[in-house]
Amino acid sequence: MGASVGNKEDGAPMAEINVTPLVDVMLVMLIIFMITTPLMNHKVKVALPEAKVEKKKEEKQQVPPITITVTENGELFLNDEPSSKSAIESRLSVEAQKTPQPPVQIRADKTTQYHLISEVVKIAQQQGIAKVGFVTTPPKKGQ
Repeated sequence: MGASVGNKEDGAPMAEINVTPLVDVMLVMLIIFMITTPLMNHKVKVALPEAKVEKKKEEKQQVPPITITVTENGELFLNDEPSSKSAIESRLSVEAQKTPQPPVQIRADKTTQYHLISEVVKIAQQQGIAKVGFVTTPPKKGQ
């Protein structure tokens, strides 16, 4: 003979929770949310104007970039010619005054210490060069 907690004969309330109605209500709510959520994501459709950009004749003229190369041991090259920090400073200050201003491209070895590269970037920024970039090897197709 097994003992039961909620004996219907003695009139006591049933101690077990019936989970079936709870699951039914949750499934109905899930279905309602699955149906109504995509309806809420629609935004007001507006026909935006299209902008037509006309390039000025000055922008069509490409200015050749200035290339500064920093080797592993700290040697500097300005457009593939050996140079010094002071020569680079003076050249960049002259180039910064031109309109349009040429971009500066910095090339460095993989093993070049970062402080050597940051010194060149700092020189370019102090002279007023607006565009300073780094030249890298493009990633291989498999990576």
